[in-house]
Amino acid sequence: MSDIITQLKVLKLHGMADCYAELKSQGASGATASLDSSEWLLRQLLEAESNDRGIRSIRYQINAAKFPIHRDLLGFDFTQSKVDEQLIRRLATMEFTDGAQNLVLVGGTGT
Repeated sequence: MSDIITQLKVLKLHGMADCYAELKSQGASGATASLDSSEWLLRQLLEAESNDRGIRSIRYQINAAKFPIHRDLLGFDFTQSKVDEQLIRRLATMEFTDGAQNLVLVGGTGT
């Protein structure tokens, strides 16, 4: 098994390497009985790799942008700001892009 993990890492498939042992021990559950167990394992590994690459891409982009610290809506204190919390949370869902609507934010420097 470690030979497979080593090969995955050599191929730079770190997401697959990280979850291979766990998935191999799980095996195909009853919900995936209709699928061949090797197909189930491959699907799970591909999904893990895709998720891992997405996370690493975001991490790289944040580092490349040289933001001094990471900030997100979870840590934002709406009591210290004059913004409408419900509006900001609704905009964060990005539903306005489904209707091809524009969003313009106007404010002073740093807002």
